Amino acid sequence: MNILSAVNITKTFGDKVLFDDITFTVNEKQRIGLIGVNGTGKSTLLKLLAGLETADRGKLVHANHFRVEYLPQNPEFDPNSTVLEQVFHGDTPLMKTLRDYELSLSELEQDPSSEKKQARLFAAQSRMDEQGAWEASTLAKTVLMKLGIREFDKAVGELSGGQRKRVAMARVLIQPADLLILDEPTNHIDNETAIWLEDFLSKWRGALLLVTHDRYFLERVTNRILELDGGRIYSYEGNYEAFLEKKAERMESQAASEDKRQNLLRRELAWLRRGAKARTTKQKARVQRAEELRDRKVDGPAEKLDMALAGSRLGKKVMELEDVTKAFPGGKTLLSGFSYIVMPKDRLGIIGPNGSGKSTLLNMLAGRILPDSGTIETGQTVKLAYYTQENTEMDEKMRVIDYIKEAAEVIRTSDGEAISASQMLERFLFSPNLQWSPIGKLSGGERRRLYLLRTLMGEPNVLLLDEPTNDLDIQTLTILEDYLDQFPGAVITVSHDRYFLDRTVTHLFAFDGNGRIEPYTGNYSEYLEEKQQQEEAEQARRELVKQASSNAGSSGAKQAAQNQNQASGAPAGSNRPKKLSFKEQKEWDEIEGTIAALEEKTASLKAGIEAAGSDFDKVRDLYEQEQQVNADLEAAMERWTYLSELVEEIERNKL
Repeated sequence: MNILSAVNITKTFGDKVLFDDITFTVNEKQRIGLIGVNGTGKSTLLKLLAGLETADRGKLVHANHFRVEYLPQNPEFDPNSTVLEQVFHGDTPLMKTLRDYELSLSELEQDPSSEKKQARLFAAQSRMDEQGAWEASTLAKTVLMKLGIREFDKAVGELSGGQRKRVAMARVLIQPADLLILDEPTNHIDNETAIWLEDFLSKWRGALLLVTHDRYFLERVTNRILELDGGRIYSYEGNYEAFLEKKAERMESQAASEDKRQNLLRRELAWLRRGAKARTTKQKARVQRAEELRDRKVDGPAEKLDMALAGSRLGKKVMELEDVTKAFPGGKTLLSGFSYIVMPKDRLGIIGPNGSGKSTLLNMLAGRILPDSGTIETGQTVKLAYYTQENTEMDEKMRVIDYIKEAAEVIRTSDGEAISASQMLERFLFSPNLQWSPIGKLSGGERRRLYLLRTLMGEPNVLLLDEPTNDLDIQTLTILEDYLDQFPGAVITVSHDRYFLDRTVTHLFAFDGNGRIEPYTGNYSEYLEEKQQQEEAEQARRELVKQASSNAGSSGAKQAAQNQNQASGAPAGSNRPKKLSFKEQKEWDEIEGTIAALEEKTASLKAGIEAAGSDFDKVRDLYEQEQQVNADLEAAMERWTYLSELVEEIERNKL
């Protein structure tokens, strides 16, 4: 069923046409990936569908109670609000109830003896019960924890940019919506979180529209692709793999159509050049036809990014790290005694959780910070280029052409050709008009592409790349991957992009967050597969140990029974005594009551956990008690089984 229609939408930005009379629909439960080169208007289209932008022409058609939730690339927050206040942001009754409950709980924690605050909390709990809000509260905190946010009362202004993005993501994921719109949701999250998000979105009940550069994510989450290209929109049924196949077919068809148009145009022009006089209606029609063929707007071959930049010669010595140690001022160790010799053709990938020290290692290699101990030696022929996460040195008032000329007026390509800064910008898809625009008018992706050009144009032979896939479109990433295939020097990459890592690295350093680094030879998918096999083997080992322990306990019980037989005067070799000992008889008389009491206590603790709602400290304490009671109950059941078999054997011996 159709839930949203965009009809004849046109949108311009200055003198640039982003969409030219485009029409498409979104259906229930569709999972749509939006693809296009940076600057084609993907984020603008998302904002338009979310109601934050208006079209120059055209309209959106949807039901009266249609609800959209939107995650922007750079969310804005009240810096003084807490994490939970932002997550429960919204004007729905459910969100108001959740906010009121959290506020009441926080106020009572600060003044536990206040009867007024106790009454307010009780009233808030009652509204939570009435609206069935406990599930939403638990979901919100579960999502936050899965996204790596655990300090729910922390002010948003104290969070990093990546953490704020994850808080914004949690906010939209818990809201009911007909259409969920996500702009680059995989930026700033690690691979495990990306996998969790894939699974979460696979269970999303509404429709989904997202922009992402993560091709594995597109492959696994989407069932339809929309492509923005040259102001037009193209729709492809299927995931990312299907899109690649169908786009290739479309490009071939367009090329064939253009060949036919050119051939027909040549014939018509040849007829005109022979001097045909337009004296008849038929001849006038042919003249008009030739002019239409000449002037017709066609989708020719798309401009292709050219990244064929030269590199400098690299000697045998690149970088040598010996016993490098680095810790945060607070004492957390990032690297401990790390040693490695970087080779001229190395393709190294660095992975690990956020905050584990990956970017710190790159900063030390670049000479921006020093290790606490140990040494890093760099070869004399090394010409380093460092592509950082934040291109903070960009002056937004500077023109694009001046930013590049500041690095070099003339650039040498890999085939030895010398070209101007303006020509190089055109190869990076910056039109002559765009080159004279201030950097501040570029889209986020265009700025990253410009920064990439500036990084590469110094003819480096060692590349340090810190999250290079953030905000770059898929076409640019594909060309960058091809460029790295041919790059003559060493490449060291920090990335969370699984596809990019698979394409570009042959060795991995996995940071564990505690100063240890695990080396691995192979790409990221191979690493994940081996890690999963190790975890499965470890789980199987634990099961065997548990089973062996259980068997040992059973054997011990049998041995104890034999010892009791002998102590009570039973014949040697008899497996059972003639009667229960005084202690065993007392235990047998009481054990069923003990089991019933433990079962009742387990039920009471479970009810307490459900009633505790969002009081995570209380939930944790009750959960620990429940685990202990369950262990006691299991032990009591095992003892009851042993004693009942013993009683049954004694009764049989009496017959």
